[in-house]
Amino acid sequence: MSTERVNPPELSPATGFSHAVVATGTRVVFLAGQTALDADGKVVGDTLPEQFERALGNLLSALRAAGGAPGDLARVTVYATDIAAYRVHAPELGRIWRESAGRDYPAMAVVEVVRLWDTQAMVELDGFAVLP
Repeated sequence: MSTERVNPPELSPATGFSHAVVATGTRVVFLAGQTALDADGKVVGDTLPEQFERALGNLLSALRAAGGAPGDLARVTVYATDIAAYRVHAPELGRIWRESAGRDYPAMAVVEVVRLWDTQAMVELDGFAVLP
Protein backbone atom coordinates (compact mmCIF):
# COMPACT_ATOMS: atom_id res chain seq x y z
CA MET A 1 0.00 0.00 0.00
CA SER A 2 1.09 3.53 -0.53
CA THR A 3 -0.21 6.48 1.42
CA GLU A 4 0.20 10.16 0.95
CA ARG A 5 -0.57 12.46 3.87
CA VAL A 6 -2.00 15.72 2.54
CA ASN A 7 -1.86 18.81 4.74
CA PRO A 8 -2.52 21.92 2.63
CA PRO A 9 -0.76 25.09 3.82
CA GLU A 10 -4.01 27.08 3.68
CA LEU A 11 -5.48 24.91 6.47
CA SER A 12 -4.49 25.13 10.12
CA PRO A 13 -1.44 23.02 10.99
CA ALA A 14 -2.28 19.34 11.38
CA THR A 15 -1.15 18.33 14.85
CA GLY A 16 -1.80 14.68 15.69
CA PHE A 17 -3.80 14.01 12.51
CA SER A 18 -3.64 14.47 8.74
CA HIS A 19 -6.18 16.60 6.89
CA ALA A 20 -6.39 13.99 4.14
CA VAL A 21 -4.87 10.62 3.36
CA VAL A 22 -4.65 9.28 -0.17
CA ALA A 23 -4.31 5.49 0.06
CA THR A 24 -3.70 3.07 -2.75
CA GLY A 25 -3.94 -0.65 -2.13
CA THR A 26 -5.98 -3.73 -2.83
CA ARG A 27 -7.68 -4.48 0.49
CA VAL A 28 -9.74 -2.26 2.77
CA VAL A 29 -10.08 -3.27 6.41
CA PHE A 30 -12.96 -1.75 8.36
CA LEU A 31 -12.22 -1.72 12.08
CA ALA A 32 -15.05 -1.94 14.58
CA GLY A 33 -15.19 0.45 17.49
CA GLN A 34 -12.81 -0.56 20.26
CA THR A 35 -13.02 0.51 23.87
CA ALA A 36 -10.78 -0.40 26.80
CA LEU A 37 -12.11 -3.95 27.08
CA ASP A 38 -9.79 -6.67 28.30
CA ALA A 39 -9.94 -10.28 27.05
CA ASP A 40 -12.73 -11.00 29.57
CA GLY A 41 -14.91 -8.18 28.25
CA LYS A 42 -14.32 -5.87 31.22
CA VAL A 43 -13.50 -2.18 30.83
CA VAL A 44 -10.05 -1.53 32.29
CA GLY A 45 -8.45 1.76 33.24
CA ASP A 46 -9.66 4.45 35.61
CA THR A 47 -8.42 7.42 33.60
CA LEU A 48 -8.99 8.61 30.06
CA PRO A 49 -5.32 8.08 29.07
CA GLU A 50 -5.38 4.52 30.45
CA GLN A 51 -8.56 3.73 28.54
CA PHE A 52 -7.28 5.42 25.38
CA GLU A 53 -4.11 3.34 25.46
CA ARG A 54 -6.09 0.11 25.83
CA ALA A 55 -8.66 1.07 23.17
CA LEU A 56 -5.90 2.00 20.72
CA GLY A 57 -4.10 -1.25 21.52
CA ASN A 58 -7.30 -3.17 20.82
CA LEU A 59 -7.79 -1.34 17.51
CA LEU A 60 -4.21 -2.08 16.46
CA SER A 61 -4.57 -5.73 17.53
CA ALA A 62 -7.60 -6.10 15.26
CA LEU A 63 -5.70 -4.40 12.44
CA ARG A 64 -2.66 -6.66 12.87
CA ALA A 65 -4.89 -9.74 12.95
CA ALA A 66 -6.25 -8.63 9.56
CA GLY A 67 -2.71 -8.35 8.20
CA GLY A 68 -2.20 -4.61 8.63
CA ALA A 69 0.08 -2.26 10.50
CA PRO A 70 -0.45 1.18 12.06
CA GLY A 71 0.91 2.90 8.96
CA ASP A 72 -1.95 1.37 6.95
CA LEU A 73 -4.57 3.34 8.87
CA ALA A 74 -6.31 5.78 6.56
CA ARG A 75 -9.08 7.02 8.90
CA VAL A 76 -9.75 6.88 12.64
CA THR A 77 -12.65 8.36 14.59
CA VAL A 78 -12.34 8.87 18.33
CA TYR A 79 -15.55 9.03 20.36
CA ALA A 80 -15.09 10.61 23.79
CA THR A 81 -17.66 11.03 26.54
CA ASP A 82 -15.92 14.21 27.79
CA ILE A 83 -14.30 16.34 25.09
CA ALA A 84 -12.98 18.82 27.67
CA ALA A 85 -11.10 16.01 29.43
CA TYR A 86 -9.85 14.78 26.05
CA ARG A 87 -8.43 18.23 25.31
CA VAL A 88 -6.78 18.42 28.75
CA HIS A 89 -5.12 15.03 28.18
CA ALA A 90 -4.32 15.65 24.48
CA PRO A 91 -0.53 15.86 24.97
CA GLU A 92 -0.48 12.53 26.82
CA LEU A 93 -2.88 10.93 24.33
CA GLY A 94 -0.62 12.12 21.52
CA ARG A 95 2.38 10.51 23.22
CA ILE A 96 0.45 7.25 23.60
CA TRP A 97 -0.51 7.39 19.91
CA ARG A 98 3.09 8.02 18.78
CA GLU A 99 4.46 5.20 20.97
CA SER A 100 1.83 2.73 19.71
CA ALA A 101 1.14 3.80 16.13
CA GLY A 102 3.98 6.11 15.08
CA ARG A 103 3.98 9.58 13.56
CA ASP A 104 2.19 8.82 10.28
CA TYR A 105 -1.22 10.04 11.35
CA PRO A 106 -4.43 9.02 9.57
CA ALA A 107 -7.24 11.42 8.83
CA MET A 108 -8.95 11.73 12.21
CA ALA A 109 -11.90 13.22 14.02
CA VAL A 110 -12.77 13.41 17.71
CA VAL A 111 -16.48 13.41 18.49
CA GLU A 112 -18.13 13.91 21.88
CA VAL A 113 -20.88 11.42 22.67
CA VAL A 114 -23.30 11.17 25.56
CA ARG A 115 -22.22 7.62 26.40
CA LEU A 116 -20.77 4.50 24.87
CA TRP A 117 -22.09 0.93 24.79
CA ASP A 118 -20.18 0.03 27.97
CA THR A 119 -21.21 2.63 30.52
CA GLN A 120 -17.72 2.68 32.12
CA ALA A 121 -16.02 3.40 28.79
CA MET A 122 -14.74 6.95 28.29
CA VAL A 123 -13.38 6.54 24.77
CA GLU A 124 -13.87 4.41 21.66
CA LEU A 125 -11.88 4.28 18.42
CA ASP A 126 -12.88 2.93 15.03
CA GLY A 127 -11.49 3.35 11.57
CA PHE A 128 -10.34 1.76 8.37
CA ALA A 129 -7.06 0.83 6.78
CA VAL A 130 -5.93 0.16 3.23
CA LEU A 131 -3.55 -2.78 2.79
CA PRO A 132 -1.42 -3.77 -0.19
